Amino acid sequence: MAKQYKIIPALDTADLGAALRLVCRVAGRESVYGFKLGFALGLGHGLPETVRRIREWTDKPLIYDHQKAATDIPDTGALFGDVMKTAGINEVILFPHTGPRTLAAWTQALQERDLKVIVGAVMTHPAYLVSEGGFIADAAAAAICKQAAGLGVAAFVVPLTKPEVVAKLAQEVPFTVQQEFYSPGFGAQKGDPARFPMLARHYLIMGRSLLAAADPAKELANTEKQLGIGEATGSTGWTGIKAGSKSCTS
Repeated sequence: MAKQYKIIPALDTADLGAALRLVCRVAGRESVYGFKLGFALGLGHGLPETVRRIREWTDKPLIYDHQKAATDIPDTGALFGDVMKTAGINEVILFPHTGPRTLAAWTQALQERDLKVIVGAVMTHPAYLVSEGGFIADAAAAAICKQAAGLGVAAFVVPLTKPEVVAKLAQEVPFTVQQEFYSPGFGAQKGDPARFPMLARHYLIMGRSLLAAADPAKELANTEKQLGIGEATGSTGWTGIKAGSKSCTS
């Protein structure tokens, strides 16, 4: 199976206006799978209102990253799932470091509400795993991914800054060509997707480099060219913007 790339712009800003300007400029590009949003917009502006405003521009999947969800007791998974569903979120990222019961309960709660579950176990920054000088046991990563796969999860977060760690996980879990992999660390953190041949369906998360760009669509077009995907030309990428959307202005 040939490697497939998609781009996920990360709306990691407290400025809702800036997030909406990014969405309106890149939502129509074929390479864009969906948009990731987190606590800054969710807590700062209210998650339902944030989703409503983004939905003025796009029907593509909205992925919620609570940075980090599923680090509570198992019983709160249903409450979290209700909040996600009511807000209009499509997919949810979990980092279940509080144990297998929490992973099982939260995954089930989201699946029962028809929410796609994405599970992560390793973050991009140094000193995270014990072997790096961090707190999280190295063996936990494979254990989390194995259990998640057994629960029917087919999407995982893997750090683009740690190809050796991901290669080891790919063998231990093992990963398959049908699964999807969401990778932070592309752009500002200088992760290289070419170092991940073991991942067939690879979704690259771009945040700061797009939010800071004077022309985000042009920045994205350059990225598409680098990866050999998407439209070959054009800096605005209007095709595919939600029907009836207003003009995209500053």
